[in-house]
This record gives sequence, structure tokens and C-alpha cells, in this order.
Amino acid sequence: MAFRDGPLQDLKVPLAWTAVGATILAIVAAVVLLLAGRRDPAGTGGFPQARGAFSMVAKPVDAVLAAPVRWTRDGVDYVEGYFFAVSENRRLKHQIRDLESWRDAAVALKNVNDRYEALLKLKTEPPIPMVTGRAVTDTRGPFSNARLLDVGVEGGIKVGDPAMSEHGVVGRVVGVAKGVSRMLLLTDVDSRTPVLIDRTNDRAILTGDGSAFPRLDYLRGQDTLKAGDMILTSGDGGVFPRGLPVGEAVKDLRGVWRVRLYSDRSPIDFVRVLLFQDFSQKVGPDTFNESAPPALTPSEAADRTAALQRAAAAAKPAPHPLAPVPAPTPSAPGATTPAAPTTATAHPPAGADPDPQP
Repeated sequence: MAFRDGPLQDLKVPLAWTAVGATILAIVAAVVLLLAGRRDPAGTGGFPQARGAFSMVAKPVDAVLAAPVRWTRDGVDYVEGYFFAVSENRRLKHQIRDLESWRDAAVALKNVNDRYEALLKLKTEPPIPMVTGRAVTDTRGPFSNARLLDVGVEGGIKVGDPAMSEHGVVGRVVGVAKGVSRMLLLTDVDSRTPVLIDRTNDRAILTGDGSAFPRLDYLRGQDTLKAGDMILTSGDGGVFPRGLPVGEAVKDLRGVWRVRLYSDRSPIDFVRVLLFQDFSQKVGPDTFNESAPPALTPSEAADRTAALQRAAAAAKPAPHPLAPVPAPTPSAPGATTPAAPTTATAHPPAGADPDPQP
């Protein structure tokens, strides 16, 4: 039997009242669910399970309904990206140029920071005071290799002080003024540096000839050197401390031994000038005072002085009774001179015995 042939076929329900009733029921059901969830926060009642089941059933429906929205949004983004690609490309290129400039600045600062750290870690044993300077001018010529540093006499620098980079010896100071000093490099034709071979402890003279590899002169013996031997300062002459790294030995095409300088590993722009005075500073100031006697107190010094005076007075011979008495020197012009003694004992007669026996 069809529904229209049943007993309810003539039943008419107003549409407006039906909608109002459904809305009221929905509101009441929502309030009941909210209150039930608030009273049961742990989710142990029946309503949380019902909500979970409803969510599980509605999840595929939500995904199907949300797909057209998602596709529409992706399409709009694609169209916007296509039409605004030119302006976006220009903006990105400008940003890349800015980032490249910052990258170059960061690389330069990192390099300088690494140089500073290497210079600060530069130490000698025992410690020698140092002054950090920067090469401001390169006075390079056909026969001259020198640098001007931005530190001078106010930093305690003197002529002859050695200079080092973070890798090894660079040269020595040959001129000092206020706020500036002149550093002669090891490669200059006027540079002569006493060095030694670390492996054999043999001495030599590092002679600059204007090239990047100064030669080793006055080597003694045969087979004294081998390629790659470390060359250090010998400390002879007192100009350089002993043991500073200089370079490694190499042989040129003519068979002459030369030195590849450690300082060539980086630009010579930052150096540390060693305020080196003499050998006693290198070995330590307390080395020569180990056997010195302890200092005397003022009372002990006064007692020792008095004892030395008494000993000197006791050891002084008594004057001869017949010795002539020297005339005193007048203390001031016009002063009277006392008369000399006229006794016979002062000038004995000729032929008399100067020392008569009793």
C-alpha cells in the first residue's frame, strides 16, 4: 500500500511550524550535548562515544565536501602566481643581491676574526710582551721589501724588535716614530737573520735577495739539510728569540737551498711585534737570581758595615814615627796654615840612624 493511500494521506503540517520545531529540537540537543560533555570531562559517558562515531562517519563526507574548496583555492593560487610571476621574480632577484652583499661581508669578517684569534693565540715560552699592528703601506720596490705599521714608540716598540704573523716570523723593525714604525721583511736584500735547522741544530744565515724564497748561506757540512726541514730562529746575536718558526727548506733549480716562509700562507696585514730586549728576558728574569743571597734588613746591613769598618781599621798599618807629616790643605782662601813641627825627629841629621836601637 502506498503512503498516499494510508490513513495519514490527508494529514497536512505547516512548513513554517515544522522548521521552527526542528530548529528548537536541534538547539536543545546541542545544549544537552554541551552540558553532558562539560559534566563528563574524562569522556567516560555515552555522549563522547556518540560524538566519536558521528565524527568517524562524517570524516569521509567532510573530505568530499572540502575537496572542491581545496581545488578552487589551489587554482586561484596558480593563476595568481602565473600573473604575478614577473614581479615576484624581480623581488627575489633584488633580495638575492642583498643577501650576496651580506654574504661577502660575513665572509670577510669571518676571515678577519680568524686572523685575530690566531694572533691572540700566538704565544712564546716564556711569555714575551707583544703589540699588535696593522700594515698600512707596502713600500715594495726592486730592492726593497718593507711595510709601515700603525704602531710606534707609544707602544714600546724599538728598533730591532722582531715581528710575527699568525704563521711565523715576518721581519724586524728598522725604524720607529710616533704612531708608525717601519718593518723590514725577511725577503729584503738587507735582511740577515741567524737561523738553525730544527732536525740537526746546525746554524745558517737566512739572506734575503728580493725573491719570495730567501736563501740559506754559510751552511756547514754536507747533507746538512733535507727538503722539508723546519727552519727556526737561532737567537744568535740577541736580535731574535730562539725557536720562532721561519719556514721549511726547499732547493731551487740551481741546487741552492732556500726557505719557503710560513708567513707567505696569508697576507701580511696583521702582525704582532715582540718587545724583545735580550736573552735574559727569553729565559726568564728569575733564572739568574736563583743563587743570589737573601736581602739584608737595615739593622743587619748597619751591623755588617760597622764590622767591615772595624776590620779595615784593624788591618791598617800604624804610621812610622819618623815619617814626615804632610801639611794640611787650606780649606778657604786667606786661611792660616799651622806651622810645621820643628822637632829633630821630623828631619834627622845626615848620617844618623833612622831607627836607633834602645
